[in-house]
Amino acid sequence: MSKPGAQVLVTLRQKIASGELPGGTRLAEIPTAEALGVSRMPVRMALRVLAEEGLLVKAGARGYTVRSVTLDDIIAAVEVRGVLEGLAALRAAERGLDPVSEATFRACLAAGDALFAKGYLIETDIAAYEDLNIRFHDTLLAVGGSQAIREALARNDHLPFASVKALAVDKQQLAREFRRLNYAHMQHHAVYDALMRGQGARAEAIMREHANATLAYTDLIGSELASR
Repeated sequence: MSKPGAQVLVTLRQKIASGELPGGTRLAEIPTAEALGVSRMPVRMALRVLAEEGLLVKAGARGYTVRSVTLDDIIAAVEVRGVLEGLAALRAAERGLDPVSEATFRACLAAGDALFAKGYLIETDIAAYEDLNIRFHDTLLAVGGSQAIREALARNDHLPFASVKALAVDKQQLAREFRRLNYAHMQHHAVYDALMRGQGARAEAIMREHANATLAYTDLIGSELASR
């Protein structure tokens, strides 16, 4: 996705997470593009991705509506991802890492270390973290995933905020987001260490706990969902 498209995606996802765009809100390309001060193309791309993530529902030829969900729906979907990725981590630890996968994990960890070393986040760091986070999780599935795990995750990814790609970040609270994402990155280090040591049960437990780091953003949407 283009940089403008990625920025629009992050902005709209956060507006949905915060309740600024509540369930039932209609989104169309032209008014959304005008409101965000961008062209229609990045908006079109972002809307399609948000629909794939289960946050939007198609409404007519060119529009979407924000999907209404409960907080329990989101928590359950993220917990399911934790169970499935935990199983993939267990299998990966038992199988061992091939040189390519090991190098990819190391590259992701090094990129994250460099990102968080300065002690704070700026907006442009969000896309960089998303990229390394997706690569880390994809590599884990490539090593330890089975067809059954991948298919189950693919189905679960269509539920709101369940996908590892559906990262909700509050740009107005970057100090808090630094702590949350840095903690998640430290969990990546712990998972990698468990994989290298062949500690399957430990790797599985960390990945299941890793999902809880994702659930930290539910405080952004909990009060809004409760009011619906």
